[in-house]
Amino acid sequence: MSSSQFSWLDSLKLYADRRLWAIFLLGCSSGFPWVLLGSALSGWLKDLDLPRATISFVGSVTVFYAVNFIWAPLVDKIRLPLLYQRFGQRRSWIFATQLSIAIATVGLALTHPSDSLTLTVLWASMIGAAAATMDVAIDGYRIDVIGDDQPRLPAAAAMGVAGWWTGYSLPGFIAFYYADALGWSFIYLLLAGLMGLLALQTLMLKEPATQRDLLQQLANQRYIGQIGHPALLWLKMTILEPFAEFVRRNGVKLSLLLVLFILTFKLGESFLGRMSIQFYREIGYSNAQIAEYSKLIGWGATLVFTFLGSLLNVRFGVYKGLLIGGITMAASNLMFAWIASVGPDEHLLLWTIIIDNFTTAFSIVCFVAFLSSFTGVAFSASQYALLASIGNFGRTSMASFGGSIVNWLDGNWTLFFVFTSLMVIPALGLLWWIKILLATKAADKQA
Repeated sequence: MSSSQFSWLDSLKLYADRRLWAIFLLGCSSGFPWVLLGSALSGWLKDLDLPRATISFVGSVTVFYAVNFIWAPLVDKIRLPLLYQRFGQRRSWIFATQLSIAIATVGLALTHPSDSLTLTVLWASMIGAAAATMDVAIDGYRIDVIGDDQPRLPAAAAMGVAGWWTGYSLPGFIAFYYADALGWSFIYLLLAGLMGLLALQTLMLKEPATQRDLLQQLANQRYIGQIGHPALLWLKMTILEPFAEFVRRNGVKLSLLLVLFILTFKLGESFLGRMSIQFYREIGYSNAQIAEYSKLIGWGATLVFTFLGSLLNVRFGVYKGLLIGGITMAASNLMFAWIASVGPDEHLLLWTIIIDNFTTAFSIVCFVAFLSSFTGVAFSASQYALLASIGNFGRTSMASFGGSIVNWLDGNWTLFFVFTSLMVIPALGLLWWIKILLATKAADKQA
């Protein structure tokens, strides 16, 4: 059944699937580290009066998300001692990285950034490395548990996104609402405890059943006659084959277009996300206002719009969703430019948060479903990590220059947000090209 054949009732019935709720729980874990490394850390450093550029570059510890495709094949291939037999391939990696994040968060809580910024960055880097690895395993779990059930891809993406925003927004609300009263060090100890609870939830989930081992063995046979040494064969299969199989299946031209599209689609939103807390505080909003509007109200709006976006994507297709998401992302950045020109107006902040969370939720659902459709079963975690890392490169590495750009603009936030709103235009042109190429390939197969 194609997306266009689904009724609204059929789309809603998809959410009765228990697998989708497992994806939601894991999505909570996936979003949680962005509180630790993003909004909360930025708020902590801002309260200590660290320079704007320093805060922006400290956020670069999330660069691990941009390069996790390098070690993603290990998550597909290596079986963790003691944990694999009990929990399986996906859950063992998820559980191990969740515990690592909790431990590193305790270490971060016990530092004082103004006295030892290097130690703070070290603990934050450990969180980033573990969190980026956890994302590889979680994405692999989501793809494996849904399999080739194409109609449920948008629903699975929506549940993952809803979980991500729940794991990001609710702990973020707690952090900012109580930061002034409890202090950031105690807040981080609380967040470490929450990460421990999320790890316990992972043990309650069911490991997905796949044909990964069989497919990897078949792929392994391709090189047995070419590479004699077992160690070289293992390296070839573990590191290179996931990416080689992706290019063989999609073709060089389509693969390159996908890379360019993924890199540029959410670039403007990435600059916005990196600088938003800094912007709120400089404009004049308090920690409590950030907690109430950006975290709590934003979370509720995101959940509603995530499910709405899922239903629309199931009904009308991912490509239309990406087009709408891209256009509205640009519009939401212009709302922040409006705030920058008028000052800390709470009513304007409310509408900006609602519009921004609509565009973010809607576009992410399309984006995740779009990326998932290009992965193969044998190397699902590796290939999705490769695609997601390309997008994360903009969100982490390139967006780290956001503070420097604002400085270059002499603190003109209005011009900064206008500039970021225009960044989506190249991506929409690439999307049109990709759609034509896929339509041509489908026509050639039918002929």
